[in-house]
Amino acid sequence: MSRLLHVSSGPYAPPVPARELTITSADGARLHVEVHGPERAPAVVLVHGWTCSTAFWAAQIRALAPDHRVIAYDQRGHGRSPASRVCSTEALADDLEAVLAATLAPGERAVIAGHSMGGMTVMAAAERERFRANAAAVLLCSTGSSRLVAESTVVPIRAGRLRTWLTRHILGSRAPLGPVTPLARRILKYATMGAGSAPHMVEACARIVHACPRTVRHTWSHVLSLLDLDHGVRQLQAPTAVVVGAQDRLTPPVHARALVAALPRCVGLTELPGLGHMTPVEAPELVTGKIRELVTAYAPEEPVKEGA
Repeated sequence: MSRLLHVSSGPYAPPVPARELTITSADGARLHVEVHGPERAPAVVLVHGWTCSTAFWAAQIRALAPDHRVIAYDQRGHGRSPASRVCSTEALADDLEAVLAATLAPGERAVIAGHSMGGMTVMAAAERERFRANAAAVLLCSTGSSRLVAESTVVPIRAGRLRTWLTRHILGSRAPLGPVTPLARRILKYATMGAGSAPHMVEACARIVHACPRTVRHTWSHVLSLLDLDHGVRQLQAPTAVVVGAQDRLTPPVHARALVAALPRCVGLTELPGLGHMTPVEAPELVTGKIRELVTAYAPEEPVKEGA
């Protein structure tokens, strides 16, 4: 995907990676991977959400790359990863395993941060041998493991079958999003961000989301509407921190609290007043700080052996 579709300056402009890779997942799907920062630094793997791309993590990459090796990839069908006929949580787990295998040395452990569908990717991979071997700690941002449509508050009416039906049809719409207009920004801000989100944050998210092909958006919306990864949460053995915006309409705080109750090794829940679903963009310093804390606690840089 052309970077012209994203912001070109400021903290949300995608940084230029140290190197780029195209890797192949278990079913042959090709994935675009970016590596930022020094090779021997502690590793951080960033997994973006539905309708987003590596550009979503621009602020975290920019802040972490000076002293971390930051690995970000486009989920299948998103960004510069071609669409695949296979769309499932198992495929997401396969993709994450393929990225870990291609970018981490044998025995190397990383902090893995997932936002929204990226967090669901982590949950789907929780029982996988490679994931367990490589995950030093996890950060789950604005995500949930099941009942996504039923719990969503995008449609501002009482919970029930009507709200669920309307939400499923709105989020699963095949309609093109079109250009990023003032009306489009207002709609995206209402659905995905807090009321006080700054215009440059809204602009960055709008450009990223509108760049996602509508067929990809629709196909993955169907997968997410049927999501049930509750078992995966209970199998996530790595120390895991959870972050959620108090005004998140897509994955409201009820999901974060359920994750905290089910996680075997939860190391903290942070609820952010006034923020919505796009926490890495809306609270970039806080999310970056949480990643740094996890690296310091669970994945510090290993000393280089003499003669290495």
